[in-house]
Amino acid sequence: MTELSRAVAAPPVRHVHLGLGNFFRAHQAWYTDHAGDAADWGIAAFTGRSPDLATALAAQDGLYTLVTRAADGDLFELVRSVSQPHSAGDQAALLGYLADPEVQIVTTTVTEAGYVRRVDGGLDVDRSEIVTDVATLRGDPTALVRTAPAKLVAGLAARRRAGIGGLTIVPCDNLPENGQAVARVVTELAELVEPGLATWIADNVGFVTTMVDRITPEPTAEDLATVETQTGARDRAPVVTEPFTEWVLNGEFVAGRPRWEDAGATFTDDIVPFEERKLWLLNGAHSMLAYAGSLRGHVTVADAMRDATCRAWLDEWWDAASPHLTLPPADVAAYRAALTERFANPRMQHRLDQIAFDGSQKLPIRTLPTLRRELAAGRIPPGATRPVAAWVCHLRGQGAAVTDARAAEILPLATGPLPEAVRRVLRALDPELAGNEALVTAVLAQARDLGSP
Repeated sequence: MTELSRAVAAPPVRHVHLGLGNFFRAHQAWYTDHAGDAADWGIAAFTGRSPDLATALAAQDGLYTLVTRAADGDLFELVRSVSQPHSAGDQAALLGYLADPEVQIVTTTVTEAGYVRRVDGGLDVDRSEIVTDVATLRGDPTALVRTAPAKLVAGLAARRRAGIGGLTIVPCDNLPENGQAVARVVTELAELVEPGLATWIADNVGFVTTMVDRITPEPTAEDLATVETQTGARDRAPVVTEPFTEWVLNGEFVAGRPRWEDAGATFTDDIVPFEERKLWLLNGAHSMLAYAGSLRGHVTVADAMRDATCRAWLDEWWDAASPHLTLPPADVAAYRAALTERFANPRMQHRLDQIAFDGSQKLPIRTLPTLRRELAAGRIPPGATRPVAAWVCHLRGQGAAVTDARAAEILPLATGPLPEAVRRVLRALDPELAGNEALVTAVLAQARDLGSP
């Protein structure tokens, strides 16, 4: 059995990524690897928490196998764009890269919760981790910080001290208008840390909004064995993904970038229709299936798609969300058909309990826009309320286990008699929702139907 190693030198680092994980390696790293100028754009990628993945990738020169899993078979591909894998704690390396004029792009995949935002989208300055990071950077701008906004601010401060500009930040998490969202939290944190830094950022740093799409489940031990058998190489960190991939970008790149369009990326002046289509139809459906499907005992998305009841619930959600999209109806119908096929792929083991993470951060983005629009139209369809009702059941200990950035705050709200729990949870999502008696009644009835005591 051979070990993965490079026969030639890795591409020079010109791109930094925060959030070294499976999705990044199936998406941004894959697009960079397939760019026409890939040889010029190596990536230094940092893990979010554990150093284990960085250690595994470092042992194989940053190389890994991408397994593209279709219903009829697998395609195995060696991805070479990660030149330098790092653990989250390697702050010196991060600051060194950001102070290098050759580095011109920073991408991020840190999850919706990773930007530490308040409900209104601003930086949550009262969160203990932000308080700690602000104090740390004020005391020593090169010290290790923990949150993604603080890492970005520390890196930008290092770039300012080096006397260089020309950097573009490209967030790739499922936030609407994510470029503006990240610009806001970074700017607000910079204002707390260093005089003049926020103004320097405004003058030297671009923030690009993106829509990303590629289903990438956690690989299993069987996947690792399959890669060894099929490629003849030992890979400690393969990635399994689906054939479908999409990347839409909007905004100004103030410095260079890879030719991602060579790999199929789309650059547009209006990203909102693409964002809404993906967030509502794909991510909203995933959240609904994660909570409602796990209540019915299902483990993966493909399992839920074999359940006629879950399929009917899926169509009800899509029927509620689709009329509020601005893309042509024929495009929406085609996207729904493609999602049905993607979700039903029996060889993609996309676990519902993983999708269920951080519902307090995801539902306001994926589900509430449709619910609010339906309420404004005088309707309360079951498809629009079911994700919320199923989430209440989830918080009350049914279905998938709860893993949520706001668990300490949210879980107590869901305890006790169901009527009061429903109202408290709705209030945490949006106080206006809790004041709509017809909606409270509908969610309560649905939670009972789903089995909540």
